[in-house]
Order: sequence, then C-alpha cells, then structure tokens
Amino acid sequence: MPQRPYSRERYPMPEDVAERLREAGLSEAYEARPDYQRNDYLMWIGQAKRDETREKRIAQMLDELKRGGIYMKMAWDPGD
Repeated sequence: MPQRPYSRERYPMPEDVAERLREAGLSEAYEARPDYQRNDYLMWIGQAKRDETREKRIAQMLDELKRGGIYMKMAWDPGD
C-alpha cells in the first residue's frame, strides 16, 4: 500500500536527541517508525517548557522504541 503524502508541519531532529538515539542503539528503531510517530515524538519533546519535562519525554521515547509495540503509552501494531 503506497504511503500518503505527509501534510503536517515537520519538526527537525535536535542534535542531542539524535545523539541519545545513537548512544542507546535505537536509531534504526526510530527510523523504522512511521513518519507521523517520528514527527509527533519530536514535536512533543520540543514543546516541553522545562528541562525536566523534556528529559522525561526523551526517556519515554527511548523506552518505547526499546520495548517496541508501544507508542505514546498506547499499544501499537507495526503491521498497521
């Protein structure tokens, strides 16, 4: 099934988040996620007002990528 064009604003990958993905060995897991998930994670992390909140969001993203089958605390089937 062909992918639909992505029409929402795209958020850039902050270098520190890219580094955390590399350090955790999760860059491939991140890239394997659909465009909307990658973009949502970056938007959500970028909207944090406090450093502590931003760090918690990065940690959640890394945990979900490591565990697989979960996205924003919801079950996710990669076959969808």
